Amino acid sequence: MSTAVGGQPVKSRGMVLAVVLVLINLPVALAVIEAVSYHVRNRSSGSIVSSGVEREYLLHVPRSYDRSRPTPLVISMHGGALWPAAQREISQWDRVADEHGFIVVYPSAVSGHGPRAWRAGGGPGLMRDVRFISELIDTLRASYNIDPARIYADGLSNGGGMTFALSCTLSDRIAAVGLVAPAIFLPWPACMDRRPVPMIAFHGTADHAVPYHGGQSWVAPIAFPDIPAWTKKWAERNRCGPNSTDSAVAADVTRREYLNCAGGAAVLLYTVLEGGHTWPGGGPLPEWFVGTTSNSIDATGQMWSFFSEHQLLRN
Repeated sequence: MSTAVGGQPVKSRGMVLAVVLVLINLPVALAVIEAVSYHVRNRSSGSIVSSGVEREYLLHVPRSYDRSRPTPLVISMHGGALWPAAQREISQWDRVADEHGFIVVYPSAVSGHGPRAWRAGGGPGLMRDVRFISELIDTLRASYNIDPARIYADGLSNGGGMTFALSCTLSDRIAAVGLVAPAIFLPWPACMDRRPVPMIAFHGTADHAVPYHGGQSWVAPIAFPDIPAWTKKWAERNRCGPNSTDSAVAADVTRREYLNCAGGAAVLLYTVLEGGHTWPGGGPLPEWFVGTTSNSIDATGQMWSFFSEHQLLRN
């Protein structure tokens, strides 16, 4: 029998002390576990050296991948101050890739002297990012049987702006693009490549980061373009017919489509009523910061349906 000290058995006191020590150290242990978990969730799949800088990416290859079959590739780019794993969680591209059997890559922008961001406004920084994406495509094609006619790009916010820039610089490699709440920094006159590129976009009318009807916001000192007018400009680029057709997709979602475009390069805009700076149908984001995420439409599913209808046309 244990010796009693102060009326309490020593064994009991030892057990109490052990429990107290566990409770004191539990927050530290949980923090360590969470840190390790975060590292595992957010670590890159690989990296390449581009323009003398190591650039990382996160890759998802579905189990159904068959080396003998040419496979589509989707390049999905994160928003400013985010990272590849965040884009994976927000967009839910892995789920759609597993269902339809294509490869997804989430490249990382560089941080420089501030938050991680794509240099989508033009200049040498943009061309370094474009070179990185082009070299990333080459790297993946060397390891996987990527169908060169079915390479697609999409992005959220700053990543959407980078997607637009890719349509202006890599239209000979990108078959179609998707933009969600795109932060457009590159002016149309700087988009020298006028080759028709199929485009699907999603934008909320209550987006306070990138206003639906354009203007300045807290994101940047420049004024963003009016989204419907900017989409019409893309339709002009694709040499679509002068008129568009509008239809209701859900109580809070309308679809605008431009028809009779050159080479079948369709242009679609989904407008989300009271939607925020978010990915419709995607992973949760803090509503207090970015606004409402509509679940009336699955932007990723719609995007893949659109992508699958378009292959790169060689001149």
